[in-house]
Amino acid sequence: MRVLVVEDEQLLADAVATGLRREAMAVDVVYDGAAALERVGVNDYDVVVLDRDLPLVHGDDVCRRIVELGMPTRVLMLTASGDVSDRVEGLELGADDYLPKPFAFTELTARVRALGRRTSVPLPPVLERAGIKLDPNRREVFREGKEVQLAPKEFAVLEVLMRSEGAVVSAEQLLEKAWDENTDPFTNVVRVTVMTLRRKLGEPPVIVTVPGSGYRI
Repeated sequence: MRVLVVEDEQLLADAVATGLRREAMAVDVVYDGAAALERVGVNDYDVVVLDRDLPLVHGDDVCRRIVELGMPTRVLMLTASGDVSDRVEGLELGADDYLPKPFAFTELTARVRALGRRTSVPLPPVLERAGIKLDPNRREVFREGKEVQLAPKEFAVLEVLMRSEGAVVSAEQLLEKAWDENTDPFTNVVRVTVMTLRRKLGEPPVIVTVPGSGYRI
């Protein structure tokens, strides 16, 4: 899952990003609304965690722009105000969810994951395919009933492949969804991660390489 965190309190923004990365999400961070608009114009995000009171461009305007562009991106709006009227106003702007500060990180993570499941084709919270069961909320993977221990990036790649439901996913798409924008696109990190993931999942192999196209399960 690819997430953009937009928050002008840098310590909070960086802490949220670090926590979400530990949950096997690819996370970019910006600290003002202008930078947020620039990022959403370049990258495809599943979820934007958006502070409402931002410098340069207000969070409300960022939310409006995402809605106007017709992006499938889901918006979780944050605010220091917990008033019902503020929550209603945020939702009327087009936000998909609303979370007042201060918040529990576990709740933020659960809300981000729930928004990430709201794709054009709704997916169940636990993904199952080819004898593999993946639970994003518990960060657990089982193959034929046996638990498989995965590193965060391995988990993220497997989740992207599982969500594709048999469709081919290119290396570029995996890089987009499982790594943040600081990753060198010319590295072989995707190939190496897929190789390690195959080994950990065991025999017979379930990740198929489609020459010239990518990978699928």
